[in-house]
Formats: sequence, C-alpha cells, structure tokens
Amino acid sequence: MTTADPAVSWSAGADPLTAALRAEVARRLAASGAAPSGQERAERVHGFVQAVLDEHAQRELADGRHPLAPPKEEAIARAIADSLIGMGGLQPLLDDETITNIFINGSRVWVTRTDGRKEELPPVAGSSEELVALVRDIAARAGTDERRFDRGVPKVSVRLPDGSRLFATMLSREPSVSIRRHTLLQTSLQQLAHDKGVLPPGMISLFSAMVKARKNIIICGGTNSGKTTFLRALAREIPPQERLVTIEDTDELALDQDPDHPDCIALQAREANIEGEGAIDQAELVRWGLRMAPDRVILGEARGGEVIPLLNAMSQGNDGSLATIHTSSSRQAFARLQTYAAQAAERLPFEATAPLIAGAVHFVVHLDWAGDRRRVVSSVREVLHHEGADVISNELFKPGPDRRAVPAAPLRSGTLDELLDAGFRPELIGGW
Repeated sequence: MTTADPAVSWSAGADPLTAALRAEVARRLAASGAAPSGQERAERVHGFVQAVLDEHAQRELADGRHPLAPPKEEAIARAIADSLIGMGGLQPLLDDETITNIFINGSRVWVTRTDGRKEELPPVAGSSEELVALVRDIAARAGTDERRFDRGVPKVSVRLPDGSRLFATMLSREPSVSIRRHTLLQTSLQQLAHDKGVLPPGMISLFSAMVKARKNIIICGGTNSGKTTFLRALAREIPPQERLVTIEDTDELALDQDPDHPDCIALQAREANIEGEGAIDQAELVRWGLRMAPDRVILGEARGGEVIPLLNAMSQGNDGSLATIHTSSSRQAFARLQTYAAQAAERLPFEATAPLIAGAVHFVVHLDWAGDRRRVVSSVREVLHHEGADVISNELFKPGPDRRAVPAAPLRSGTLDELLDAGFRPELIGGW
C-alpha cells in the first residue's frame, strides 16, 4: 500500500460539499435494498460515488462553472468511500504501513512508527462529537455486540478488518481512541529473524524445536514489545493437523483465520451487559476450552485467575501450550504468575503455585527493546524445579549490552536430546 496523507483526507472530509455529496451517496445506498456488506457494499458505494460526482460535474457545467479539478474530485471520492466502507478519517492512517500504533486524545493524534519514532498528525475528526460518531459507526459496521458508546457505556473495544484492535473511552475530558496495529498476522520465525531482526537466524531452529517438542512456553515483555506477534510466529510451527483453542480478552491472535490452522476455535471473553449479566472471563473460557479436546491451549494474555486452569492444562496433557504475560524481565514472569494465582478465586499461596508452575512451564522467553529501537528476544529461561515458594530456572540466553540475547547457560541434557529430536541445530548458535 502507499502511504496516504491524512491531512488531504481530513480536509476533503471536512468540506461542506463533501458532506452534501456523502449524504446523497448514503441516501442512495439506503434506498438500494437490503444492507449489503463486504465486497458488494464496496461496489455499490463506489458506483454511487462516481454517479453523484458525475451529476455534480454536469450541474456545474450547466450553470457555467468549472467542474472540480481531478485531484480535488479524487480526494472527495476517497473521503466519501472511507466514511461509508472504510474508517473515515482513520483510514489513511490504517493504510500507512509505517504506523504501528495510533493514539487519539480528542483533537490530538499521535502515531508511533515501525522505526520507533513518535509524531503528531492532523485531527481525524472535526470535533469530539464527530469522533464519537465515527467510533460508533465503526463498531456497528464491525458487527460487534458492543455497539453502544455513550456516557452510560463509556468504552468500546472493536477488532478492525485488518486485525488491528481499537479501544475507545470517554471517561476523560475528551474521547480517547487507541489503535494497536497487527501488521504481521501471518508472520513466521524466519520473517522475524531475517526481516525484523527480532532474533538471530541461528535461534530459529531452537524455538521451532521447542514448539514441535510440545514444550509449554510463556512469552513475556513490556507493553508493545511484540509478545502477540512472537506468539503467532511460534504458532506457525504447530503442525496443521493439531486442534487449537485460543482464549483472549480481546480478539487479536486471529489464528482461527490462518489457513495453517484449519482446526482452531477462538474464544473471547465477554463483559457484563448493561444489566450486569452475561460476563464470561478468561478463567471460565480456559475450562470451556479444555472440554473441546484441544491438542494445545493458547492464551493471548494472562491477566488474572485464568493462570490456574492454564497451568493445570499445561501439566495435564495439553503440552505445547502458549501464553503471554506482561513483565519487565524473564525472571519476573514467575512472580507475576504467582501473584495472579493468589488473586484468583482459589487464593493459592506462592508456596502452592511454585510447584504448579515448575511442573507446567518449560520455557520463558522475554522480549525487549534494543538500543536501535528494534523489538528483540532478550532472555530465554528453562524451568528446572521449585524450592519452597521459588521457581528455579536456568537463563539460557541473557540480555547483552544492547538487550539482545546472548548465550549464558547450557540446556539440561534431557531437554537437549528432546529438542535435537525435534530438529534443533545448536551449531547454528555461535558461542553456545
């Protein structure tokens, strides 16, 4: 895709003429019969846009005025189409492949780019009211159950067609919108290594062997460190005939839409409705998922009480399961899991959770930001056993001077043999 100029789209969208022409296109779309979706809707909209613009040009000529210049007409056509089949003023930002995240604080728009830069761009709406209306329209067209967005229900979470996740709230002085881009829905370890520099090529066979040897892996790191993308890359190593159940608070993994995983069920947590009923949390979904006879359970992000059924699943026959968790180091993953277990309904103390973790988790992979603002694998731990309330592990790879992982300790001989049988080639990793 080409990089669009958001200022051009917004200036066209704010023009009174564009608003009038859009209203006419919307009227014709509504009068054309049953509300279409997808490609049919797009074809109708583009047809109506062209017809309305042609009629406008004919009226201008009949009245002795010049018709719109081609660049202006093209900008108006794009703005109308974006508003009816795209994401309005957000569409140019979503079309820009160099943008990784979008943050809107009322009239101020901030983006982060693939090279780590952060910059401010022009507004995507003319007022707070227009921004709220845009979010409502996006939620309605996304087919989500959470269509309300007002003072009574002041937040909405929507998965956009490209896989990005939009979250909006109006609890601050102005409405706030955050969009996390997921541009690597079909990523692989090879792509992360060779194109993105997340890991050295020599480590590809290590992570591939971990998955194929059915090792349970916790992926950890800070916000926006690439945990979900790395999980997707690991999942690409799972044989296609295996049955997967993914569990998420918000739908981001999209493994059920990956042709490499034809037998995949995606379960998503649900919040209570406005009457306070119907809530289903991730802990309950893990229990539901285990009744579906999965080969592996994949948890998008551990945040609370779901860690107990997840760890039980990992140690009771669902080997090869994956999960992510927010931490600032690989060692902290154990304390975070224990804290979540202590906060769960079971109220497990650290002394009870340590053996559960040691018996369930095989490896912990930590992602971080290198000095050159690249997301990188920074640490890899092999879980050994537990002593009291402590989980004992070996840090196989530790953060180097630039936060990239460097060899630190050898694998246990038994684990090494299992990974060798699964295709691991240690000779590809220098210094290990």
